[in-house]
Amino acid sequence: MKSGSTKRALAGFAGLAAAAVALSGCSGSGDPGDGGKITLEVQSAMAEGTPRYEALSALAKAYEDENSDVKVDVVAMGSDYEGDMKVRMGSGDLPDIWATHGWSLLRYSEFLEPLDGQPWADKLNPVLDTTMKNDDGEFFALPLTTDVAGILYNKTVLEEAGVDPASLGDIGAFDEALAKVKDAGVVPISSSGKDDWFAGNVADWLGSGSYDEGQSKKLADGEFIDSGFEALFGKLDEWAKAGYFNPDFSSATSDDIATALGQGKTAFVMIQNSLALSATQFVPDAQLGFIPVPAINGDPEYLIGGEGVALGAWRDGENKEEALDFLAFLAEPENIGEFASEDGNPAGLTDIDVDLGDLSDSYEQFFTPGEVRMVPYFDRAYLPNGMWNTLISTTGGIITGQTTVDSAVKQTKAEFGTLYGQQ
Repeated sequence: MKSGSTKRALAGFAGLAAAAVALSGCSGSGDPGDGGKITLEVQSAMAEGTPRYEALSALAKAYEDENSDVKVDVVAMGSDYEGDMKVRMGSGDLPDIWATHGWSLLRYSEFLEPLDGQPWADKLNPVLDTTMKNDDGEFFALPLTTDVAGILYNKTVLEEAGVDPASLGDIGAFDEALAKVKDAGVVPISSSGKDDWFAGNVADWLGSGSYDEGQSKKLADGEFIDSGFEALFGKLDEWAKAGYFNPDFSSATSDDIATALGQGKTAFVMIQNSLALSATQFVPDAQLGFIPVPAINGDPEYLIGGEGVALGAWRDGENKEEALDFLAFLAEPENIGEFASEDGNPAGLTDIDVDLGDLSDSYEQFFTPGEVRMVPYFDRAYLPNGMWNTLISTTGGIITGQTTVDSAVKQTKAEFGTLYGQQ
């Protein structure tokens, strides 16, 4: 049961989607309801209806068409993916395949099958070596994409406000741009308290520019440094008091923000590039791009990168052989290329043709030359496990005016100490 060419099976790619079920152990062999088929449970960590979810679901359907004895159950993200996965790791009841959301090495590797011996392994994008490989050269997930993120922006809004996006690598210049955009009657920055991971991303984006390399290492070693979070939360407080965030922060959904970005009702969004694909679904003629993140501490601007959408196979799963075969199917050039194009990011394997659409110009300007530094996600590299929720709550509190800078720093310091001690 090995995967063959799938071009014919991918007809109507964007219109296919698998039904989602709640996060639970549903893998197994010979389910009577499926006519004795093997069912692969794939926890996607993707919101239902998003381009990446529909792309993966379409590939699952294509695989089923070529492998009549297998059903691939692509499960949409629930309300607490990370928490649910922790419970399942503790109980030893894991999906056949799951999305590692940046943690294939540091969190999940002991539960995942090493993939460095797979036929496609030598094509792993070398920029992922430091974040996905252990000291023995093993890696544990198939990266469908290489995550490259900056600050998404609406080109038309900046042009009409007289802002050159290439000039915003300095935090002072970025602040001036926010003021110009507001004066033009457009919301400068949009985020979400409803889909609260948006707020966490704002802090994550700015965190790497709030600490220098030495301070970041101290954080990773368990020493809390107040100054960086004071600068980070201070900048967010400054923006909030200036009225730079969207007034509907508490109620806005990710779809609301994608629509606003596409319509030119907001200028900047600190989120992965996949939101640009959603924006162009809602507003097909939207003109969008991304820029590097300006450092709050005055260091050079940067892009955020590493493991993007990645899937690993449970090393003790009863359907491991089928799970590995499905990953090999996804790794085929036309399949991973289709997914990466839908996600708006370079593929996680080399020599893959990816259509990056309207974002191509930004990739060519800021990523391809290799002149802009790449940094890892701040929370993954330097903060103890569990701090993501702290970033969400403190950032949301400052944006809404319910939390002061001082209290946010104190809360972060206390939870940093607690969580680091639990590692």
